[in-house]
Amino acid sequence: MSPASFDAGNDRLTREVRLFCYQCEQTQNDGGVLGCFGTRGACGKDAPTSDLQDVLIHVCKGIAQYAVRARALGAADIEADRFLQFAVFTTLTNVNFDTAKFVAWIGEAAAVRARMKALYENAARAAGNPPEQLSGPAVFAPAADQQGLLAQAAEAGVKFGVEKMGEDAIGLRALLLYAVKGVAAYSHHASVLGQERAEVFAGLERVLDILATDDADLGRLLEEALQLGRVNFSAMEALDAGNTGTFGTPEPTQVRISPVAGKAILVSGHDLKDLLAILEATKGTGINVYTHGEMLPGNAYPKLKAFPHLKGNYGGAWQDQQFEFADFPGPVVLTSNCLIKPQPNYRARLFTLGPVGWPGIRHIKGDLSPIIAAAKEAPGFAQDGPEQFITVGFGRDAVLGVAGKVIDAVKSGAIKHFFLVGGCDGAKTGRNYFTDFADNAPKDTVILTLGCGKYRFNKHDFGTIGGLPRLLDIGQCNDAYSALIIATKLAEAFGCGVNELPLSLIVSWFEQKAAAILLTLLALGVRNVRLGPTLPAFLTPALVNVLVEKFGIAPVGNANDDIKACMNRVA
Repeated sequence: MSPASFDAGNDRLTREVRLFCYQCEQTQNDGGVLGCFGTRGACGKDAPTSDLQDVLIHVCKGIAQYAVRARALGAADIEADRFLQFAVFTTLTNVNFDTAKFVAWIGEAAAVRARMKALYENAARAAGNPPEQLSGPAVFAPAADQQGLLAQAAEAGVKFGVEKMGEDAIGLRALLLYAVKGVAAYSHHASVLGQERAEVFAGLERVLDILATDDADLGRLLEEALQLGRVNFSAMEALDAGNTGTFGTPEPTQVRISPVAGKAILVSGHDLKDLLAILEATKGTGINVYTHGEMLPGNAYPKLKAFPHLKGNYGGAWQDQQFEFADFPGPVVLTSNCLIKPQPNYRARLFTLGPVGWPGIRHIKGDLSPIIAAAKEAPGFAQDGPEQFITVGFGRDAVLGVAGKVIDAVKSGAIKHFFLVGGCDGAKTGRNYFTDFADNAPKDTVILTLGCGKYRFNKHDFGTIGGLPRLLDIGQCNDAYSALIIATKLAEAFGCGVNELPLSLIVSWFEQKAAAILLTLLALGVRNVRLGPTLPAFLTPALVNVLVEKFGIAPVGNANDDIKACMNRVA
C-alpha cells in the first residue's frame, strides 16, 4: 500500500511506494520512521508479495465475518477453518515469498468466503432470522489477476484508516492481527498432527471479524488481545498434545552438534511431522538426517531419536542459514517459517514443504523422492567432525519429575532464582544482551530456555546445581506452554502465585508467534516480563505505557543491571 494514504504529513512516507510492513523485529528505522517501505522489506519480501499478503488477510477477514455468525447459529465448516488458519500462517514473517501462490490463495479464499456466506445465510433462515447484510471484507471483490489485486492493496494494509481510528488504535489492532498470525501458525502445526480445538478456530475468526470493522475502542481491543492470549494457550496445548501423542514425551538427550561422515539431509523450520516423514523415507538408504534451527528439540522425542540415522543438529538459528546452508553438503528442507532469500550456491538443493515458498525453489507435496535423490547426488560429509554434544529435552515432564529435588534446593537456598531466557533469535544488533544475561547469571541460579534464541549461549558450559544442569532447554518457542505448566506446578508446590516465584522472564522476540506468546503470558497474569532487544514498532508510546502500567512489561536494559533487579525483585 502507499504510505501516503496513512500519513500525508510525513515527507518520508509520501514517496510513491507500495510496501509497508512493521510486523517483525527487524523492521527498518529510516530516519526515525519505523517500518519497511519501498520496494523490498528487510526479510526480502518484495512489494507485490507484501501487498498480496495484505489482500489475502483482507479476504480472510471476510471469511471470518460469515464464520462467526454461522458458528453462533450452530453451523461450522472445518475445511474453511483449516484453510483460514493456513492462509493466515502463510503471511507470517519469513514463510512464503511467492506472488503466484498468493494470487491463487486469494482466489481460493474468495471461494471459501462464498461457501461460508451460504452456510451462514442458510443457518439464519433455518433459525427464522433474515441474514445480516454484511459489509467491508465480506463483500470485497478481489480482482481476477495480480495487477488488479495490487491496485486494490491500499484498502487492505495494516495502516488503512489511521486518520479515522488514530495511531494508538491502529497499533493495538496491529498487535491483534500479528498475534492472530502466531496463533494460526501453532494451530496449523497442531492440525497436521490431528489436534484441533473449536475454541481456537472460533478465537481466530472472532478477532478477524473485529478487525473487519473500524473498532477503535482501546479498552475493548485490549480485552480482545487478552482473550486471544487465552486462545493461544489452547493452541499451544493442542500442539503439545499432538507432539507428545505422536512422538512421545521429550527426554533429556545428548545431541551431537558435529557431523559424521556420509550423505546428509538438513531439516529446518518447526514441523516435527515433516521430520518424521523424512526419517521414514530415508530409513535404510545410508542417508543421515540433521536438524537445524527450531528443529533441534526433535532430537529429544523418543519416536524421532529412535531412528539411528538422525545424527544430531547442524548449525544454529535461522538468520545464519545463508552460510550454513551453503556449507552443508546435501539438500536442505524448510518445513515452516524461517526462510530467507536463498543464495545461488545452495538454491538447487533447497526444498520447501507446507506453507513455505520462494519463487523458483522446488516445493514438495507428498513425494519426498526428489529430496532423497538430491542427497544421493550431493557429496555428503567426507569425514567425522570432532565430537561435540549439547543436552536438550527438559520439557515439563522431565523438570517436574525432579520437582522435589528442585523444591528442596530452593528451600535450602542452593537455588536462589530461575531465569527463563528464551524466544526468537534475529539478525539485528542488540541480541548479545541475552548471551550476556545467561553468562552472567549467578552460579546459584537456574536458566530455562526455549526457542532459537538459545543458540546465543546453549553451547556454553553452565555447570550443575543441586545435581541438575544449570541450563535446561525446554524446547521450541511453542514450548512456552511447557514452561507455563512448570511454573504453575512449582507455584502450587510452594503455595504461591506464579508472580511470587523466584522466577524472571527475559524474552527475545522476532516475529508474530512471539506476539501471541506475549499475549498468553499477559492473559494468564504473568507480570514483569522483560522484552527485547527492542519493543515492537507497532506499539505507540501510549500503548507501551499501558503495558508497563497494567502488566509491568519492561524493555531490556543492561544485562548485569537487569540481573540485579530480578534477583532483588525490582520490576
